[in-house]
This record gives sequence, C-alpha cells and structure tokens, in this order.
Amino acid sequence: MAEVKVTKQNYEQELLQSDIPVLVDLWAEWCGPCRMLSPILSEIAAEKEGELKIAKINVDEEPELAAAFQASSIPMLVVIKQGKVTNVSVGYIPKERVLALL
Repeated sequence: MAEVKVTKQNYEQELLQSDIPVLVDLWAEWCGPCRMLSPILSEIAAEKEGELKIAKINVDEEPELAAAFQASSIPMLVVIKQGKVTNVSVGYIPKERVLALL
C-alpha cells in the first residue's frame, strides 16, 4: 500500500524512518482543493509504488502534526527524503507540478 494515514503514533516510523521518499499530504475533509488533489496523489502512489510513499495527515484529526509542519494553508505537500524536508508546496497543483516536487 503506497498511501498511509499518518498519526502521532506512527509519524516517526512512516515519515522519518522511511527507506523511500515520502510525499506528505496535509489535508482536511472540508477542503475542496484537497479533494481535487487526492485522486492525483492516488494515481502517483500507484505509479510509483515501491519507490515513493504517500502519507496523508488530516489536519483536523492531527492538529499537533499540522502545527509541526507549520501548515497555515491546505492542501500542503511536503517531500521528506531520509528524514529531512526537501520540498514544500501549498495549494492545489496539477500532477506535473507534484511530480516536479519529487
């Protein structure tokens, strides 16, 4: 499974200790642009299975993690490689721009 739900409990294991790059999606149920981005991320997860993990953080359910990423606006995408943030994007972006982040 290339898409995982991230919580405080599995944050370190899924994001910081991942063997492959992680694309973190900070989102919320009520966010229209987040819902537009979600199928794009699912598509990328399927295409890059084994070489990329998509980690979903619901900012309403995990406000501490949202604060840790300083998420003042969503959707927010964060690329993490070897436990370090390498790229960030805020707002809806098309698939080509998501792939360019990686």
